[in-house]
Amino acid sequence: MKIVKHTRPANTSTNCRWPKPRNRRPQNRGARLLCAVRISIIICIQIILFQAKWEESVTRSRQRVVIENVTPEIDGGRFPVKRTVGQTVRVEADIHTDGHDLIAAFLMYREAGSLAYSETPMIPIGNDRWSGAFRVVAMGRTVYTLQAWVARVRTWQRDLSIKMEAGQEISVDLLVGAALAENAAKRAKGADRRKLMGFARSIRPGEIRGVPECATAALNEELGALADRYPDRTLATRHGRELPVVVDPERARFGAWYELFPRSCSRAPGRHGTFKDVEERLPYVASMGFDVLYLPPIHPIGRINRKGRNNATVARPEDVGSPWAIGAAEGGHKAVHPQLGTIEEFEALVRSARDRGIGIAMDIAFQCAPDHPYVTEHPEWFRMRPDGTVQYAENPPKKYEDIIPFDFDTPRWLELWEEMKSIVLFWAAHGVRIFRIDNPHTKPFAFWEWLIAEVKREHPDAIFLAEAFTRPKVMYRLAKAGFTQSYTYFTWRNTKPEIEAYFRGLTKAEVREVFRPALWPNTPDILTEQLQYGGRPAFMARLVLAATLGATYGIYGPAFELCEHAASAPGKEEYLDSEKYEIRAWDTDRPDSLREFIAVVNRIRRESPPLQSDDNLRFHTVDNDQLIAYSKSAEDGSGTILVVVNLDPRHTQSGWVELPLEEFGLGDAAPFQGHDLLSGARFLWQGRRFYVELDPFAVPAHIIRLRRRVRTEKDFDYFM
Repeated sequence: MKIVKHTRPANTSTNCRWPKPRNRRPQNRGARLLCAVRISIIICIQIILFQAKWEESVTRSRQRVVIENVTPEIDGGRFPVKRTVGQTVRVEADIHTDGHDLIAAFLMYREAGSLAYSETPMIPIGNDRWSGAFRVVAMGRTVYTLQAWVARVRTWQRDLSIKMEAGQEISVDLLVGAALAENAAKRAKGADRRKLMGFARSIRPGEIRGVPECATAALNEELGALADRYPDRTLATRHGRELPVVVDPERARFGAWYELFPRSCSRAPGRHGTFKDVEERLPYVASMGFDVLYLPPIHPIGRINRKGRNNATVARPEDVGSPWAIGAAEGGHKAVHPQLGTIEEFEALVRSARDRGIGIAMDIAFQCAPDHPYVTEHPEWFRMRPDGTVQYAENPPKKYEDIIPFDFDTPRWLELWEEMKSIVLFWAAHGVRIFRIDNPHTKPFAFWEWLIAEVKREHPDAIFLAEAFTRPKVMYRLAKAGFTQSYTYFTWRNTKPEIEAYFRGLTKAEVREVFRPALWPNTPDILTEQLQYGGRPAFMARLVLAATLGATYGIYGPAFELCEHAASAPGKEEYLDSEKYEIRAWDTDRPDSLREFIAVVNRIRRESPPLQSDDNLRFHTVDNDQLIAYSKSAEDGSGTILVVVNLDPRHTQSGWVELPLEEFGLGDAAPFQGHDLLSGARFLWQGRRFYVELDPFAVPAHIIRLRRRVRTEKDFDYFM
């Protein structure tokens, strides 16, 4: 081999440097050993994980029980179902196996912060469908899943009984049962272990006990119960995921809301109302039976592009503007309007309301007036137009020049999200737990899912009402994202077919598990034609419908109880001289006020458990389309409320109502009572059909408590 020696060429510049040979340092033995140990550990972990997965795969392949079609399960467990403290979660599933073996199935549940499961047995309800239930007791999150297995001892007992009835030889079967009892004893403890071992001995035939005696012991119910207590779950099938439940306070399920504008609460006409004025109104609100007082935005109102009275695009110097145009030199979303008072006075209002059993609901509108501090401090949070101006809010052809929306597509989206969260937490720190969110459907679903989860992590009793008058699927998605309640289309459902069809949709299983409707017959934005032209009877009928069709309802007052019905223009649904743009002076002591009627309806709601839930609504046949009839029954079957409403505000209507008596625990032959809780009248009925007649100018509705039992002389103390 010819060895070529590399040398620097003669014409090579001295500036050209050849690479110098590296100085090889001796490797550190400790470092090499540590590296080898790490590699060995990684390999061992991978082997263990592989073995565990292989064993799990083998076990799964031997699992004979199938669990499928679990309800409720929202989008494969992606979203939680909703309950309030003390409510029941009823779970059903298709659970079956090959062959004829009997199955045991359990519903397992735990609070999110706990590792230990509680269990409750499921029962078959037909066609391989199983049912179980558990009660949620703490706010926050609870998760549940299902587990099922072949019940070997129960299967053996059933088969043994069949063989005995057929007169077959069972001595070997008894030996099989003895072995099953011994295996169960190995899993048992204490006295149960000793009992199972005793059963094993008494089942096994021998010189002392013959087959008949052993068979009697084998079919003992106590043996089956003990075996159920200590099952062999080696090959148990478990549902593939944990399913979440969000547990809210009771007010999330049942409540009566009253909305008012604080600036209109002054007793002196023309003077701007204050938080102290609102505090003085609390007895009035409480006297009508409302437990939530909802305030529109209480922040400084922008001056740039301020709207005038009746939504005029040019404001006069004395115009107060819209509270939803948030932000001015005095501050933004974390400030209060200086004419309303101070933060401390707001906190005093919250405390005073709480002492009366009333929660303060705060309006959260993530939008700004042009002079909001955010606009100059964070211009990157807003969308700029080509002419250099900030894009104001639009819903073509409507324009809202006094409002600038946030740009949720901004590259600085995370900073924007964090600031929005800080607004909600700021007011939560000042005692607010109920938030009415303005136009949530114009912000990303992911944002709401994140924000609500973040807030409820710190305040599990927080309630979020979505003011989302939008498409149904969007409303339902917002509910899945975490909104506790939502506005509905009830406002525009006036005829019997419209009402029945709409509420049948709301009570469908896939909707009612996540969507809690809040029924509002009016809002500051909406004065329907039914109220414009129906007079006092229409206001009364719509109140009864809202308060009895829904467990949660609200009114915008004092406009509602004073039957304010003047629209801004023919064909419009906006109030004339709307409080959104000016201060109104209300005479709440007017003799024609519905105040007393509202108080009666709310008292009936509080005293009637069937009216405090949304999932028990049933419509009934009436032979007059101007009359609508429906009922709600308590979950435990202890009571039923029947409601009949005259939908015609101008004429007396009558008809025959037909009831499914068997569903109410009533018979065709026995008479039953109806007590009208509105008028105090009592009726004695017999049979499925009964006559009603309602004069809208008296009381346009019945709210009837059905009584299953009519007293006779046998109930008298001295009857012998």
